Amino acid sequence: MADPDATPPSSGYSSPKRGILVLLKRSPDASLSDIAGELGVSKVAALGHLEKLESDGLVVRSYESGRVGRPRVRFRLSPGATALFPQGYTEMSLCALEFIERRLGRNAVAELLSQRAVETADRHRSRLAEGTLPNRVEELVQIRTEGGYMAEIGSRRAGSVELLEHNCPILAIAERFPEACETERRMFESLLRAKVDVSHRVVAGDPVCRFMVRERKGSP
Repeated sequence: MADPDATPPSSGYSSPKRGILVLLKRSPDASLSDIAGELGVSKVAALGHLEKLESDGLVVRSYESGRVGRPRVRFRLSPGATALFPQGYTEMSLCALEFIERRLGRNAVAELLSQRAVETADRHRSRLAEGTLPNRVEELVQIRTEGGYMAEIGSRRAGSVELLEHNCPILAIAERFPEACETERRMFESLLRAKVDVSHRVVAGDPVCRFMVRERKGSP
């Protein structure tokens, strides 16, 4: 069931509406049945909440044609809903990075981002010191969720675990300085003591950041 407290989209909305916003952040193009089922309410009640969010410009609908019957309605967040989710002091940070770039050059920005990642990793390293790879990824998911990334475990296979992030608090920074994404990937490798590959990125227009974490020779 959707957790309305997973992230604070807006204190001005009721719990069901916050739940819908969180659900659509995690599952774009959800159907009315999906939403009603997650909220534990009737389709009529869910549609009432959705129509309010649509009128506020936060949710949009599309229609999926089927072989028979009426087209199926799908719902997703509008671009304007992005600002409702944690952004991590983005505007201030972006201004600071642009100032550094103007004064010291692009390499100085990359160095600062790397140093910040090292400090972040050092702060959390003790939480991932032990355990199997899945255990370490689960702990990283918790750390990232605490940071507003709405992270979760995806698929699991022998020797690999999928990590998904549905929100990017540093989106504006990543759009301006793509080095931030690569810095985070390397930080994951350091913390998890594993190989980390990225196949999807929110900054590239994907609905989720998708990391595939694999065992690395010599890792515990």
